[in-house]
Amino acid sequence: MNFPFYSLITGASSGIGECFARKLAAQGKNVLLVARSGDKLESLATELKTAHQILAEPLTMDLSEPGAGERLARRVGQRGFGIDLLINNAGFGARGKFWELPLDKQTAMMRLQIEALMELTFHLLPGMIKRRRGGIINVSSMTGFQPIPYATAYAATKAFMNSFSMALREELKPYQVAVVTLCPGGTRTHFVNIGARHGRHRFPGGPQSPEEVVDDALKRLQRGGGLVVPRFVNKVSIFSQRFLPRETVAKLLARMSKP
Repeated sequence: MNFPFYSLITGASSGIGECFARKLAAQGKNVLLVARSGDKLESLATELKTAHQILAEPLTMDLSEPGAGERLARRVGQRGFGIDLLINNAGFGARGKFWELPLDKQTAMMRLQIEALMELTFHLLPGMIKRRRGGIINVSSMTGFQPIPYATAYAATKAFMNSFSMALREELKPYQVAVVTLCPGGTRTHFVNIGARHGRHRFPGGPQSPEEVVDDALKRLQRGGGLVVPRFVNKVSIFSQRFLPRETVAKLLARMSKP
């Protein structure tokens, strides 16, 4: 039996995830939409099916719960959804002094941005390898390139994501499975800018649109994957940090991001 193939997008109810869903649907791709907001997913799925004559399926799930990534992969298999593109986009941040933030919130963040990402990748990747076709886009952040005081655990999850994604890309090259590590800077979404004082920061040219970020990621996917840091000014910022001691970077960022 031939099953239809889908792009699975986590955190698809808003922001960058929603933008991925709209872009892919416009390209004629079937989409599997995952988030906690069931009503938003249902509405988006209906809109995309009507506008683009594609298959769009909503799956309501909180991926910050223990073992949620594995459960989602099982549901995908049971319902006969073939996944040829996995977009790990779901995430949230916690800003403040590490010991003053609720521990359960920080561990939920780590489960979402590390465990769920690993579980989904582990369980959905074998099908791509077998078919010698597929792709993974892991939506990380510029914060993954440096320690961010007062966003300590959040930045650490993104550092893990960067390392994991770039290493996995090299492992998968012989199997024609592309991996994109997407590291946007400030983006116009509902997500608070974690690394900035009072959640705000002046970005040269203003915050990026999610459309700009998504377009860059999908272009790189077509070229076989790799690291994507949208905008030249963001690339320069990351490159310039190589010339400073890591402790100096942490001190400078502590002054910039202290609540």
